[in-house]
Amino acid sequence: MKEDKKRLLLPLLLLLSGVVHGQNISEIAKSDPLIITGAVGTQNTYRYSSVGNGYSSPLNNTVYANLNISLYGISMPFSFIYSNDNLDFNYPHISFNISPTYKNWTGHFGQASMGFSNYVMNMSFNGVGLEYNDKKLRAGIFYGRLRSAINPDPTDPFARTPQYKRMGWGFKVGYGTAKNYVDLYLLRAYDRINSLDPQWRSQVSPQENVVVGLKGCVTPTGWLSLTANAATSIFNTDKNADKLPTTNSFDKVFDTRYSTLARFAGDINANLTLPGFNTTVSYKLIQPDYTSLGTYYMTNNYHSLGITASTHLFKKVALSATFSGQEDNLSDKQLFTTCGYIYAASASTRLGQHFNVNLNYNGYLQTQRDGTAHVNDTTKVHRRMNSFSLTPTYMLETETFGHSVSLSANYTENKDLNKFSSGESDVKTIALGASYGLNVKPWSTDFTATLSHQRSKGYKTTYTSDIASITASRSFLENNNLNVSATVSLCYNEVERQSKNLSIGTDLSASYTLKKVHVFSASVGFNKYGDVNVTKLRSELDCTDITASLNYAYTFSLFSIKSKATKEAEKQAKKMQ
Repeated sequence: MKEDKKRLLLPLLLLLSGVVHGQNISEIAKSDPLIITGAVGTQNTYRYSSVGNGYSSPLNNTVYANLNISLYGISMPFSFIYSNDNLDFNYPHISFNISPTYKNWTGHFGQASMGFSNYVMNMSFNGVGLEYNDKKLRAGIFYGRLRSAINPDPTDPFARTPQYKRMGWGFKVGYGTAKNYVDLYLLRAYDRINSLDPQWRSQVSPQENVVVGLKGCVTPTGWLSLTANAATSIFNTDKNADKLPTTNSFDKVFDTRYSTLARFAGDINANLTLPGFNTTVSYKLIQPDYTSLGTYYMTNNYHSLGITASTHLFKKVALSATFSGQEDNLSDKQLFTTCGYIYAASASTRLGQHFNVNLNYNGYLQTQRDGTAHVNDTTKVHRRMNSFSLTPTYMLETETFGHSVSLSANYTENKDLNKFSSGESDVKTIALGASYGLNVKPWSTDFTATLSHQRSKGYKTTYTSDIASITASRSFLENNNLNVSATVSLCYNEVERQSKNLSIGTDLSASYTLKKVHVFSASVGFNKYGDVNVTKLRSELDCTDITASLNYAYTFSLFSIKSKATKEAEKQAKKMQ
């Protein structure tokens, strides 16, 4: 009878996976016949503010469910999310995904993502996809929607920006190990003209493009490696533009029009690793108007060169430094060319078994030179930022207590170097902080106290902020199933000769785990705040914010039929416990 069931299941397995070869059938028979697990839960948050909720909803509710079905080694996860997180509780957001896996194969159905070159595609798609990943060979293909159409009401003064429905398909293939590999990527993306109402089409141009990317790494020796990542994008800024009178095989995939642009983006890195020393040199170039419809956003029209290095002194002090320069206006069409330089250095050491010290410096210099126009000395951009920080920490562990003390000091200067500047944008900031943590092990209780002070001085203005907080948390019951924490904080802000503000806040939270599968959690935040009259010593805390949340999660094993090998392994694990 059991053999008959297997004969009925095997054709179904072949259909689901689509990739099972003859030699895999024996492996399927050894896998667990059926295991169904999952999780369901809800998150509910209530917010109240005496000054109004603005554009946020006072009550947000989310319900989610995850289900994973493992059938003879083929994993098929399902997920569902519902949320009413908007102002008028309409238009719930629902996402759905199934990603079955078997051995080296993974399928995607619904909202999913696949690893592509960052110059080609970094967004998710809603459709279907298939991936294969072996020790050296990898490949993938997908088709789906990259974004939905937006057809707003033209009479709505707060209407969203209209957009076309965008579709895409692509594939990737690669071979090699982490030290030596090559990967090829292709993306075809296009807007569907009929997805946007005719009244908007004259205002928004439909777009399309093809992107081809190549990524690789070569490690000729154990101390040197070279990596490169490049892509070329053929982009139509307007699909309605007239076609160019060309005839070639590329026209079968992409129509070349008078609105077509061809652009390049890429970077190359060289990494040198020697005993006690490591350095990396990198160069990046992204041409003007480089666009891939598979990316959310990408800055273009610049190139940069950078170097990083790290080493150790006396086997106790770790040193690192970095420098990079960036310049835009590669097209020479901007009014001005902006150059930026980033430089940083850090040192850290451990003194004894309990004391650590970290010292960091970060700097940035921005300047401007001629483009299509001549730079005026009185309006020229020329800025510098310097930041220094020192962080010593001390930790001590005993059988009963755990102590940790941390101090921090930071100085930041942001200065306009233009000699004609009045210094209105100059800012100097000093920030000091201290924290102490105490772990009382017999009580399973932690206490933390923190203090911070910040003073920023700008043009005829001084801003001061002081924050103090105390947190206590403890675990209860035999298996620490119940965790409770409470925080009280005090915050004082002052803008010299203008305003003073005081706030007192309390946060309480608790979580309880029942039978390892049910998790209940709740939290409440209460904050009183208000302006302190400059002529008075007493604060009028007449504003109130309240936040409360109640969450629940349940993980379950709905059904399981385990193989003999799994049952035997579980028995052995129990014996060893």
